[in-house]
Amino acid sequence: MFVICKHYTQQLMKNYLYFILCTCLLINSALFSQNKKDSLYLKADELKFKNPTIALDLFEQSYKLCLKKGDTLKAIHSLISKAKTHSHNMNYSKSYDDYWKALLLAEKKKSKILIGRTYHGLGWLYSFYNRDKESLKNFNKSLAISKELVKKKHVSTNYIFSDYFAIANFYRVREQHIMFSTYLDSCMQIARKVDKTYYLEAEIAYKHSLEKNYEEALKIFNETKHYFEKNDPSYLVIINYLIGNTYKEKGDIPNAKLYYIKSLQQANEISSHANYKIMAYDALVEIYQKENNYQKAFVYLKLSKELNDKIFGSKSINNQELFNLKDTHRIAIEQQEKLETIRKLKLLEQEDYIWFLKYILLIVCVSFLFLFILIFIRNLRIKHKNEKKIIEEKQQLELKRKNEILELKNKELTASALQLIEKEEFLKNLKNKLSKQKDNVDVKIINRMVNTIQGNPGSNWKEFEARFTSINQSFYINLKEKFPKLGQTDQKICALIKLNFSSKEMSSLLGISVESVHTSRYRLRKKLGLERNDSLSDFINNI
Repeated sequence: MFVICKHYTQQLMKNYLYFILCTCLLINSALFSQNKKDSLYLKADELKFKNPTIALDLFEQSYKLCLKKGDTLKAIHSLISKAKTHSHNMNYSKSYDDYWKALLLAEKKKSKILIGRTYHGLGWLYSFYNRDKESLKNFNKSLAISKELVKKKHVSTNYIFSDYFAIANFYRVREQHIMFSTYLDSCMQIARKVDKTYYLEAEIAYKHSLEKNYEEALKIFNETKHYFEKNDPSYLVIINYLIGNTYKEKGDIPNAKLYYIKSLQQANEISSHANYKIMAYDALVEIYQKENNYQKAFVYLKLSKELNDKIFGSKSINNQELFNLKDTHRIAIEQQEKLETIRKLKLLEQEDYIWFLKYILLIVCVSFLFLFILIFIRNLRIKHKNEKKIIEEKQQLELKRKNEILELKNKELTASALQLIEKEEFLKNLKNKLSKQKDNVDVKIINRMVNTIQGNPGSNWKEFEARFTSINQSFYINLKEKFPKLGQTDQKICALIKLNFSSKEMSSLLGISVESVHTSRYRLRKKLGLERNDSLSDFINNI
């Protein structure tokens, strides 16, 4: 029974040392700066070790007053300080309640700093009851928040230091020395960037003690002792106990007993770290048992058992609910997180569905737009095609009208030319007949009159050419451009061919023989580069 009690109290001592060291290392300047004007808070903070009962009442008043004023952040500070005071006096159930109240308020206010510090305190409480999984979970949550805040430069690296320090102690208490050394090294690296930390120095001294470097350990412990005498007398309960352990491991029993008793006296005077009284009692039981002083050993064993039952016993009024794994607030938070997760999943599903509908709507809109563009382009093409067709039809009608007018004028011109030819033929025949009838006729006078009426072929052609050119303005221009070597006779022949004059009619209008007309047509074919089978009339009409 004694061995079991001894082992249990040693582990408890380590656990609580872990809590006290890390708690003292928290850099609370940011948290407490908002409460400097709160006289209730300041008075409570002053009395938390001297008179914890009054301090707890003042913290509660400060908490309620801050809530009434609507200053939730200061209310959370008061709850955290109240929870720490409860833990110092081993009322872990009430400490647990206060931490969870603080966490709920911090979550509501979305204060990352206060959420992290609350997780830190819960990590300590879970570790006291060996609920390692929950303890590490809370410590790691606090560490993650600290890293995030340091990265954003919202807090100093001391926050990360306190989390590393807590986890290092967690692994040391459980004798996982590799992990302990890893996190302790991390603490030391951060400590190099800031002021010297005597809480860390005490831990380093403890490591020297484990490595049997007793003189170095005692040297560091004495340095830290002088610091805590001036700055944090409550921590001397732990320092004296650790010095007693070092002397005991060294074999200096008188000094070991002396420092254990100093630790007990300090705990009674300050009303703090009462759990170290159990560890000091157990250490003294072990020493007196080895000295065969069973009477004193029994006295300290009885004191240890009574205090142990009072703090951790299953019948303890303060801790009975916590012993039954009282996790009301934690369960509420977990349920809230589950509901929030379900809500977010539903929201994501709704968003996915909405995005799906938007995607479908976008496709439909794009399809309709594309179809509209196709129809618009098709109609535009049809419209342009119809307009082009109408324009072409108008052009054809206009060309047809012009051709009809041109044909009509050419017919008139042809008729006029034929009349000239008929006139010439009539006059020629008349002249021949009169020349044959010489009786009673003055032939000379008759010929003179006929010549006056008849005129000459040159004047007839000029009249014809003038009228032809006015009707067919572009004919001579195109003919000269394409065949610049054609002479005037060739051009005349071309004009008469265009009007479909026969060779006889050409000879009469030009005043040349029919053979000369044939000869001119032959020469013209050669100049135009026509073959035997090519039609001279079709070629000239296409010019």
